[in-house]
Amino acid sequence: MNEVQRPSPEVLLARISAETPGTQSRRGSLHVFLGAAPGVGKTWAMLHEGRRLRDVGTDVVCGLIETHGREETAAQIDGLAIIPPRQIVHRGVILLEMDTEAILRRGPAVCLIDEMAHTNAPGSPRAKRWQDVELLRDAGISILTTLNVQHLESVNDIVEAITGVRVHETIPDVLLVDPTTMHLIDLHPEGLRQRLREGRIYPPERAQAAMNNYFRVGNLTALREIALRQVAQGVESSLEKYMAEHEIVGPWAATETVLACFGSGPLSGQVLRHAWRLAHGLNAAFVAVHATRQPRAVLPEQEQRVLERDVQLAEDLGAEVVIAHGQDYVASILATARQHNATCVVIGHAHHTRWQELRGASLVAELIRRAHGYDIVVVADRDARGRRPS
Repeated sequence: MNEVQRPSPEVLLARISAETPGTQSRRGSLHVFLGAAPGVGKTWAMLHEGRRLRDVGTDVVCGLIETHGREETAAQIDGLAIIPPRQIVHRGVILLEMDTEAILRRGPAVCLIDEMAHTNAPGSPRAKRWQDVELLRDAGISILTTLNVQHLESVNDIVEAITGVRVHETIPDVLLVDPTTMHLIDLHPEGLRQRLREGRIYPPERAQAAMNNYFRVGNLTALREIALRQVAQGVESSLEKYMAEHEIVGPWAATETVLACFGSGPLSGQVLRHAWRLAHGLNAAFVAVHATRQPRAVLPEQEQRVLERDVQLAEDLGAEVVIAHGQDYVASILATARQHNATCVVIGHAHHTRWQELRGASLVAELIRRAHGYDIVVVADRDARGRRPS
């Protein structure tokens, strides 16, 4: 069997990123129709997009489509150019695989390929279908393909823990770097189970067993969340790249991030809990920063214990904890806010006299003065409430 050796992720990434000197890469783009489970409609959506591209004059071919006997899916192929599959005889059985060489000879602008993680039949020129996809992209052909989230290598162990099923057909996550567009094909678990009951995913004799095992509501809900996170991460990466390319400093409020500023004083616990409530209510990321001028090791023992207690509280609340060193407290806080694209900064306000504030002793006042573009939430000292102002 002429099996091509699987290249390392580093080699793949270098090849994906390579460009001819002085020119933009002609490598084909990748459009992945991602779903949480079989039957959500990935192939139908891919074919629908292929038809749309054909209707606007793009040269589109079907490299290999798996309809699984679904009539609504098969109907979407009508009118699209099809490259006949390659026939491979294995142990006396004729198996049909994608004819990649025929697609290369045809040279379309776009090729539709189902089930990117598929393992090719023994005797195929390449062991994995994703290797065929890479070869076609190297030739400048853009690919529309389908993928279930459980076939991503990075979440393989998580999926096994959730479903009890070890998925052996996986693709390296590095394949999905730019230029890749992820299309989430989402269906509520109950809607998917209804399709299963109607026989629109598996034959009736398989449907009930699937309903009791892989297609349990809990499994589908967890897989759906993983798929949503994968697409969200791709969107966040694209946003960060756009911000860098256009020299946008931020914050960009496309997603919410709450930054809590805690010291080693009595207000830290109130600040962290208040920030957690804000982050939880906004469904936002939560970061906690301790700005300091000196390493923890040189702090007085009492301050070290208080700081360790507050760091533990922040971590217990689910915060990413940052210790920011610098002579300028406000500069350290704002640098952390920019680094994490924070949209809201929460800080405590201990009781100060008017004379202290006039001398510049109020960190809060200085932060508000310099924090352009950030929402500042000031947590008051509960113990000082009701006191007469000085």
